[in-house]
Amino acid sequence: CKELKTKMLRSSPQSQTVMNGPSAQCDERRQDDAEILNSTVKALKDGQVVAVPTDTIYGLACLAQNSNAIKKVYDIKGRNGLKPLAICVGEIKDIYKYCKVSVKEELIGDLLPGPVTLVLERAEVLNTDLNPFTPLVGVRIPDHAFMRRLCQMCREPLALTSANISSHSSTVAVHEFQDLWPRLAVVVDDGPIGDKSRLGSTVVDLSVFGKYRIIRPGCAFSSTVHVLEHKYGLSENTGSVRFAPFKFIPHSEMHNQQEPVLTMAKYN
Repeated sequence: CKELKTKMLRSSPQSQTVMNGPSAQCDERRQDDAEILNSTVKALKDGQVVAVPTDTIYGLACLAQNSNAIKKVYDIKGRNGLKPLAICVGEIKDIYKYCKVSVKEELIGDLLPGPVTLVLERAEVLNTDLNPFTPLVGVRIPDHAFMRRLCQMCREPLALTSANISSHSSTVAVHEFQDLWPRLAVVVDDGPIGDKSRLGSTVVDLSVFGKYRIIRPGCAFSSTVHVLEHKYGLSENTGSVRFAPFKFIPHSEMHNQQEPVLTMAKYN
């Protein structure tokens, strides 16, 4: 078999403002970022797996509608086939195409884009080989310009998971998952991700009308619960778990969790 040659692409960290410096440098940076986006889109369209930066940690991505690519992600990570992958889209309107939404659009707009994954009922158009064991799917819109533009250019959702061997620590710099590079078509290096908590996004189940269930506290737990309870009046769903792949932890036990990223890493 022909060995996969990995492209290492260095993007402009989104923390840098493109208006800094001479206009010629700004134009060059825009051109470089456009080339990186085009190379990454091509790899995705070719059915490959790529490593990308997000607003929380580095991730592995492929086209969610490509079943072979999804299998590659599980193989690369050594991931249990019963652990779900989230999807990533570029705009809130895209959520309504791939998910059945039972909450107000204003609520979604208060949480996304941002470090939150919403677990909703999946729509029929979503690839049935993606998480075939559950009618739910987690959906993200990272607060990251590169990722949003990448989804827009692909014109379909990306399957997204953390860039690490399954059950290992999340990564905030590309050298931390160097062992995976040879199996990836593209690695987009955006530099170290500012928040080094490694907790990943807060994962919240909104599939039950009027209720919410925290699946993983993540890095935006307090602000997410505040929005859900105080602004929209949702109450915590403490009933039986509807679907086994999505575990949760109630508020009363949050203070006992010393390492929530390890105990609740179903999306890692």
